[in-house]
Amino acid sequence: MRFERIRLEHFKCYDDADLRLDRGVTVIHGLNGSGKSSLLEACFFALYGARALDTTLDEVVTIGSEEATVELTFVHGGERFRLERRVRVSGDRAQTASCVLETPGEGDPIEGARDVRSFVTDLLRMDAEAFVNCAYVRQGEVNKLINASPSQRQDVIDDLLQLGKLEEYRQRASQARVGVGRVRRDRRAVLDSVEERIAEREEEDLHGRLNALETELNETNDRLENYEQQRDRARESRDEARQVLDRYEETRERLDALDAEIDELRSEIAEAERDREAHREAIAAARERVEDLEAAVEDLLDDTAVDEATAEAIAARRTALDERDEELAERASERRIQAQAFDNQSERLAERADEHETRAAEKRERAETLAATAEETAGDLEADRETLSDLDAEAEALRERFADAAVEPGEAAARLRELRGEHEARQGRVAELVADRNATRERLDEIRELLDEGMCPECGQPVEDSPHVESRAEYESRVADLDAKLEARREELATLEERVERAEALLEAENRLGEIESRRELLEERIAERAGTIDEKRERAETLRGEAADLESQAEEKRSVAERKAAEADAEREAIADLTEEREAIAGERDALESARERLDEIAEEEAAVEDRREKRAHLDELNDQRRDRLAEKRERRGELDAEFDESSVERARERLENADEYLEQVASVIEEVTERRDELVGRIERTRGELSDLERLREEREELLATVEYLESLYDETEQLQAMYAELRAELRQRNVRKLEQLLNETFDLVYQNDSYARIELDGEYELTVYQKDGEPLDPEQLSGGERALFNLSLRCAIYRLLAEGIEGSAPMPPLILDEPTVFLDSGHVSKLVELVESMRRVGVEQIVVVSHDEELVGAADELVHVEKDPTSNRSTVEHHEGASLAALRAEGD
Repeated sequence: MRFERIRLEHFKCYDDADLRLDRGVTVIHGLNGSGKSSLLEACFFALYGARALDTTLDEVVTIGSEEATVELTFVHGGERFRLERRVRVSGDRAQTASCVLETPGEGDPIEGARDVRSFVTDLLRMDAEAFVNCAYVRQGEVNKLINASPSQRQDVIDDLLQLGKLEEYRQRASQARVGVGRVRRDRRAVLDSVEERIAEREEEDLHGRLNALETELNETNDRLENYEQQRDRARESRDEARQVLDRYEETRERLDALDAEIDELRSEIAEAERDREAHREAIAAARERVEDLEAAVEDLLDDTAVDEATAEAIAARRTALDERDEELAERASERRIQAQAFDNQSERLAERADEHETRAAEKRERAETLAATAEETAGDLEADRETLSDLDAEAEALRERFADAAVEPGEAAARLRELRGEHEARQGRVAELVADRNATRERLDEIRELLDEGMCPECGQPVEDSPHVESRAEYESRVADLDAKLEARREELATLEERVERAEALLEAENRLGEIESRRELLEERIAERAGTIDEKRERAETLRGEAADLESQAEEKRSVAERKAAEADAEREAIADLTEEREAIAGERDALESARERLDEIAEEEAAVEDRREKRAHLDELNDQRRDRLAEKRERRGELDAEFDESSVERARERLENADEYLEQVASVIEEVTERRDELVGRIERTRGELSDLERLREEREELLATVEYLESLYDETEQLQAMYAELRAELRQRNVRKLEQLLNETFDLVYQNDSYARIELDGEYELTVYQKDGEPLDPEQLSGGERALFNLSLRCAIYRLLAEGIEGSAPMPPLILDEPTVFLDSGHVSKLVELVESMRRVGVEQIVVVSHDEELVGAADELVHVEKDPTSNRSTVEHHEGASLAALRAEGD
């Protein structure tokens, strides 16, 4: 697999970027903070979405933009895929607006963040975490695996090699075995219970019990049938006696009814006579009340303008009074409306005056607040200007330190690396001189010893007449020369160390200048902003004071008008009081007329009542005549019915009824007892038959349980074997992978770290790492130096990558190998070994390697070069891709 193209819009520090990536080694370089790592994060985010981020989606979208787009085109297994994610800011949060993956072929694209992430995980056979642990060495995580515990390292590598699936299958088999064992135990318990119940049923002789119960049931049914026949004959006798008694009771009831009707007629005749007398008395009383009412009417009409005590005259006067009252009411209503209007106007004007005064107070308060804030901001502005002046002075002092130096600001880091390299080279030359001087001195001492013994230092023969005697002077001269050179080299080295210290100081000054420049830009922006804010706030405060004065003037005018409207409302209310007094006089006369009219109505009602009572007396006379005729008829009918009575037949019927009821009561209890016994027998028979059915069902259930338990026992054995198989397979594959990974790790480490100090690296079955020195002494990787440890860890990551590429079942194209700032912990010597590591990975067939670094040696080893630069004014990054001849030309310029 390889990345082919990444296109960004408003992603982090990129407004618009479009980068094509090719096979081989691509180095992305630029200054720190220019946005190099953001390119790799965009690729990672495109594949896995939000899970690939160390931050939230809110930080993905460029500040000031509402939407970010990441488009990644990659080739996998010879097929091209295009993936686009779009993030939109809505309110205070960002969310994925769309996510689409276009796949080869004619199928529909895959949409939705979750579905796309699942497809990519299946396609690459690794999720986001596995991708980071395998192919993506992120900035600052170069020592992640070596710092991990063996168990953590084991989990990471097992997951990458998909051995975790075997553990998952083993756990599933274990869970299945436990579940089968639990079900088998339950089924065995049920089987034991069923067998106990079968034994209990077989001991009860259910068939014998059933035959005895059925025989007793037949006998009981015969007895019950005999009793029911006797009960039916007693019921017939009882019914006949009841018919005789019912006829007697019916005749008795008719006689009693006639007696009651006769008594009722007598009472009605007497009541009617009393009513006639009451009507006569009421007519006399009504005539007296009419006379009293006529006198009261005359008294009421004396205080009115009515001359004649008639209903027509009273109605005419009432109409005239109503018209006058209506006229007065209308005038009063008009004045009341006018008064209410004046009151409303007064209240609204007063409220408006209050509102203006309140707004004026608020504006004055806001004006004072703004003025105070402006003064406070002015103080802060002065402090910022003093700080800016201090920073300018400090920056000028720092720049003066570069005046006498051989470098300009921005060149200190390169100069320091150059001096450190020269220092290291001179140290090596001093060490060589020391070794040469020491060897020469040893040889001179040997010569002196031989000469003292009279022997030739060259041939070991006596020194007399030997041409080699003069070699002593030569060695003495060489030692002197070497001492002089060594002294000169050490002086040069001391001078160089002073230059290194000065270069380090200049680098610190350069870094401080960068900090001052950044802070100075912020201060200048804040000073300009605060200066504008002060003037704006002071102008606004003055405007608010003027607006407050205008509002106070308007409030005073409105309050004066409100008082005038209140006075006009009081005048209208006085006029309403005069109209109300006249209406009250009209109401009094109208009440007198109403009372007179009511009394005239009462007179008419009394006269009508007198006439009605006369008619009722005549009607009562007619009703009494009719009642007397009916009374004679009922007395005659009663005599006829009384003659029909036969007391002897009634007495016999009562006797038969009593005997029948007594027998039925006795036989009912017997039938109830026999019926209960029959029902009991039926129930016991049904229960016995049910128990026989249960016995048969239990026997069938026992056979089924026996078969189930046998099946569960065989299944339990199979799951136990499956669990053991997965455990053994995982252990075997892990050991195989450990051996392979150890071999690849040693090959990789030997390729890039040919040091006589180390013999080999050992990786045991628990993923514990050990480095062995040439003398056989074991070392923990953490005991290595910083650079060696980082290189060791990179070698481990590359070995894991090679193992995945060679060891996963089925050829799955591996993703690009991505190294983000791998030189953080490396010195210049180890960087060259990192270059060898990258070259070795390319030689073993890694199709695409992407490195983020600003190291010149890595830049020089690249097939493709991507330069990232950030505009300090807009704070936006751009990319420039160099390929082929342009890269060669760029390298030539560097040379």
